[in-house]
Amino acid sequence: MNVTFTLQDQTSRTVEAEPGWKLMEVAVDNAIPGIDGDCGGEAACATCHVYVAPEWRDATGERTDLEQAMLASTFGVRENSRLSCQIETSEELDGLSVEVVGS
Repeated sequence: MNVTFTLQDQTSRTVEAEPGWKLMEVAVDNAIPGIDGDCGGEAACATCHVYVAPEWRDATGERTDLEQAMLASTFGVRENSRLSCQIETSEELDGLSVEVVGS
C-alpha cells in the first residue's frame, strides 16, 4: 500500500507501507521529517500529529479517548487531527494522504 505525507514545506512524499504497521512507524522508517514518535507509539507525546485528508477521515476511524486527551495538550488541533501512532495501515488505506504537523 502507499501513503502520501505532505510535509511542512508543502512538498509531498509517497512511501510504501506494510499493512499492519502503525502510520507513525511507516513515517519513522522512511525518515519523514516532522514525525518523531518519541513515545514509541503509546499516544503519550503527540510528536506524530498529522492532519488526515478529508476523504480519508472515515476510513481511519475515530480518535480514542487517550488520543483525544493527548491532542488536547498540543497545538494546532483540528477536526481532522490524529496521532499517526493510532492509525494502523491496511489495504483499505491504500492511497492514504496526511499532512505532517511537526513540532
